[in-house]
Amino acid sequence: MKLRTFKGLTIPLLSVAAGFLVGAIVMLLFGYNPLQNYANLFNGSFGDIYSIGETLRNMISLILTALGFAVASKAGFFNIGGPGQYLFGWFGGIVFALLFPHLPTFFLISGSLLMGAIFGGVWSMIAGVLRAYFGTSEVITTIMLNYISLYFVNYAVKAWLAKKGSDSSPNIVAKANLNTPFLKSITNNSTFNWGFFIALVVVIIVWLYFNKTRSGFEIRAVGLNEAASRYAGINVKKTIITAMLISGLLAGLGGAIDGLGNFQNISVSNNLPSVGFNGMAVALLAAENPIGIVFAALLFSALQIGGLSISVYSNTPSEIVDIVIAAIIFFVGIKYIFELILAKRRKKNSLSMKGVKSR
Repeated sequence: MKLRTFKGLTIPLLSVAAGFLVGAIVMLLFGYNPLQNYANLFNGSFGDIYSIGETLRNMISLILTALGFAVASKAGFFNIGGPGQYLFGWFGGIVFALLFPHLPTFFLISGSLLMGAIFGGVWSMIAGVLRAYFGTSEVITTIMLNYISLYFVNYAVKAWLAKKGSDSSPNIVAKANLNTPFLKSITNNSTFNWGFFIALVVVIIVWLYFNKTRSGFEIRAVGLNEAASRYAGINVKKTIITAMLISGLLAGLGGAIDGLGNFQNISVSNNLPSVGFNGMAVALLAAENPIGIVFAALLFSALQIGGLSISVYSNTPSEIVDIVIAAIIFFVGIKYIFELILAKRRKKNSLSMKGVKSR
């Protein structure tokens, strides 16, 4: 158990260090100062209360989309539909807030978040049903559903929500906003909102679900061996659909929180939201551990928010941060190299200890 914990912590840390090293080498090759740029990055993400608020706010959707990917991955599926599920959740949350603006604050916010989660969950469940009953690859169906959601939401915003000549919906009422005056006052008018605390509560719930419930155990069992799970009496079809439903619920909740706490409306988009793909990277870096996802999301959020400051304080393009993120993901993807290096080192140390004892 200690060895597994050590490996679980060491490999992500090595991947992050290697990613920063690659970024530094690239900067040096193009004549930029990596130490100064990394200092600017840190300052841009944690340098003052406003920057901290922005970094924590940016974590929210990363945490929730990463949790969604992790749930599907635990069941043995590669759910690439996070962007579409996030977008559908964003759409659902805004629609509810616009339709029922006279509800009391608690019911308005709760209903909007619930509607966003349901929209994302139902959208993801389509891929689960197709996989469970027809054996359709969830990779293909979720990619297709991503683009269907993009074009459907664009049409719905333009045709049903936006005023004539506009590409965005009206803003939600102030009482539906998760970014309250109190939070603005303590974070120097940042976009930090109550969704951050909701995300932390969801992290705990997901951890308990995986480790303390029968349904969570069944999802993990199906992910380890579908045939053995079926032989043991687990309803595999139901478990597949449940895993994809929960995965979409989490991503949809992330979209709804961003809609209420950050944007306050929804606009026509040219591209799928990148947060869904970034959430996958966060989950992979954290080895799909709910607690680890919080720290991985903090790292990615700091890179994204702090990266904006690099081009402000120097002539280094902010895209250099994308290289660092890509390098981290690359090294996470080839983690078996780190495992091989660590295994050889442990073997060498073991032989050395035996040699000392034999003397």
